[in-house]
Amino acid sequence: MIRLALAACLCLAPLAAAAQQHAHSPYAGMESREIKSLSADDLDELRRGGGWGLALAAELNGVPGPAHLLELKDEIGLDAEQVAAIAAIHAQMRREAQEAGARLMAAEEALEAAFRGGGLDDTALRRLVDEAGDARADLRFVHLSRHLSTPPLLTAEQIEAYRRLRGYASDPCAAVPEGHDAAMWRRHNGCR
Repeated sequence: MIRLALAACLCLAPLAAAAQQHAHSPYAGMESREIKSLSADDLDELRRGGGWGLALAAELNGVPGPAHLLELKDEIGLDAEQVAAIAAIHAQMRREAQEAGARLMAAEEALEAAFRGGGLDDTALRRLVDEAGDARADLRFVHLSRHLSTPPLLTAEQIEAYRRLRGYASDPCAAVPEGHDAAMWRRHNGCR
């Protein structure tokens, strides 16, 4: 009898574990978000005009961004004129990014509201998705275009110093630059 009960437990244990794994979605808990498709960190980043990782095509190809140039101005050896010019680029970028970010948040909120309200059709869905996509594209353009504005202000040595200080001059997977989240850094750089 004990053997039969033990055998039954051994046979049912994997089924119970599988059922438990499927009981929760990886999205469980996200239903309470302010905007379901955006995390609290995403919202904070968008509201402050932060980069949100949208300029990686420039950043990881050696085209410095204004925010990080200002953070590293002393180490890179920027002069007062360079700092002023880069600060102006950064201020304009931040203003425009906040505006585009607000449009993106509103578009995502409208998309969510349409699903919540019901009665959504393909035509309305296409319009809402396009609005969100356009806002995201505008936001990405803001960040990427400011990366294009900075190299003409810098010397080749300053760009190389930037790359080295940001951890790009050597194997980016070997060392995470100070101030970076290690997991995010490794993911963005394709590290294993």
